Amino acid sequence: MNHTVSAPLRLSRRRFITISAVAAAGAVFPLQKASAEPTLHTWRGVALGAKAQINVVHDDASRVQGLFTAIEREIRRLEGIFSLYQANSELSRLNSKGQLFAPSFEMLELLSLSQRLHSVTEGAFDPTVQPLWSYYARHATGNHTGNFEAVFACVGFNGVQIQPDEIRFRKSGMAMTLNGIAQGFITDRITTLLEQEHCADMVVEIGELAARGSASRETSSDEKGWPVTLRPDPSLTDAQAEIHLSNAAVASSARLGTTFDQGGSRSHILDPRTGRPVETGLVGASVVAPSAALADGLSTAALVCSETQLQQALSCLQTARAFVVREDRSTAWLAA
Repeated sequence: MNHTVSAPLRLSRRRFITISAVAAAGAVFPLQKASAEPTLHTWRGVALGAKAQINVVHDDASRVQGLFTAIEREIRRLEGIFSLYQANSELSRLNSKGQLFAPSFEMLELLSLSQRLHSVTEGAFDPTVQPLWSYYARHATGNHTGNFEAVFACVGFNGVQIQPDEIRFRKSGMAMTLNGIAQGFITDRITTLLEQEHCADMVVEIGELAARGSASRETSSDEKGWPVTLRPDPSLTDAQAEIHLSNAAVASSARLGTTFDQGGSRSHILDPRTGRPVETGLVGASVVAPSAALADGLSTAALVCSETQLQQALSCLQTARAFVVREDRSTAWLAA
């Protein structure tokens, strides 16, 4: 099975997003008059290897606990599609055999969005970088097997044939990772599940973050939503932005959030067009978009793109904006 080889990578949080209005589970917000006070209920767990947390404001605790149980089942189901590390997931079977018959609707939907992002970012977003990721991870452990040029030749999203009844790699040795977009996709699915159950005020963070409604309804029109601090690079405490997020999602990437070398200088984010770790002028980016999957994919590509290319991609989509941190620590908002 073609997936990442275990390596002693230097790990840190990929994002720093603080919901500053949320102090603890059980905090009460004066949302509306009702027979029971709306209360903040919190679920914590793990999804696709990342810590996950869901905050829902609701006046029926038993109802929310039932929803949390359903959420856990749905997360496990979606992991069975997108996980790199579950041997029998759809993605693992595709990587192992080079083809996947009868792919799920969710897999087809996510790959369709991936194709769109691949196009608008001019190839900066490309899930087929997995062979390169494995190559660099092996080298990080001192295992210098594999030829770079041969591995790089396996990269290219155009080499993935996607049909409703089958997904197939056109080249031997190809493999995909959906870690740059699947967390956002799962975040959207769980958010939709809660909306269908008439939950109006919530923050869902499953690798990426989506918000609906507000932490408190007794706020000005300019402060509707959930107060969120964006700090794309956790090490740069002065490079941040304060926003209120509602009916939208945000995802962040930092160039050195995870590195291949112990010195912490070789980014885990790879440019699929060169095969090398990224070295653009951006060190971090947070993308705000209508969906977490879109924000996730764009934030993955943001550090591969130059600032100009990222601006062009945002102009093509016209529904997203990005808070970027440059190498000189200056910041900017980019939008269509």
